[in-house]
Parts: sequence; C-alpha cells; structure tokens
Amino acid sequence: LHQLVRQEYWGFEENINNNNDNNTDLFRSKFDGIRPAPGYPSQPDHNEKTTLWNLLKIQEQTDITLTDSLAMFPAASVSGLIFSHPKSYYFAVGKITKDQVQNYSERTNKSLQQTEKSLSNILGYDNQ
Repeated sequence: LHQLVRQEYWGFEENINNNNDNNTDLFRSKFDGIRPAPGYPSQPDHNEKTTLWNLLKIQEQTDITLTDSLAMFPAASVSGLIFSHPKSYYFAVGKITKDQVQNYSERTNKSLQQTEKSLSNILGYDNQ
C-alpha cells in the first residue's frame, strides 16, 4: 500500500526497486516521508482512529469496521497518515503533564478519567 501511494497516486519514488521480491528498499526506508498511525509513539491516542473513521466515512466507503478495542476488521486492514515531505521524520510524544491532559480532554470532549486511561502510557504524573 505504501509503495502504491508513493508511486501510483503521488508519482514519487520511481527509483524504488520494483523487481525486488521482498521489497527490501521499501522496508529499509529508502523513501521520503513517514506513515504514523493512531496508537503509535507520535500519535499515542488510539481513540483518534474513530475521528479518522468518522471524518473520512471509512466504514461506509470500505466496509472496514472498528471493534470495541479499535482493532480493524478485517484484520488485514491498515490505517495511518502518510506524509511525503523529504524532511519529515518520526518522533515520539514524551511524558505529558496534567494540565496538558486536562486541555486535551476539554478539546476532545472526553472526561479527564477517559483521557488519562487512553494516554496512560505517556502520563508524566501518577493519576491514582
């Protein structure tokens, strides 16, 4: 999918080795851009997948559904954001403070408890 987007839809990266059966160039990151996804270090709130689903009407257009735990069905489905800029790079969101969590909670219309639960792995404080 990543190769298809880069070569067919955007017309970039014609030099990726298409004859390589195991896509070595693709897996060795010999391409520009990044492809973060909800739940990964640069986008730690897995719940944002529902925002993506609603905004793009993914279920209606593809029949891919989300389970209660936000896994995609069918299981072979993938989602993410693709940025092609050559200077884009992966990063991880560090530990966040309570005022940041409160602010995010307000902006997402979720309770503080819900937000702390979904971001528990990056909280910079003890929420117990």
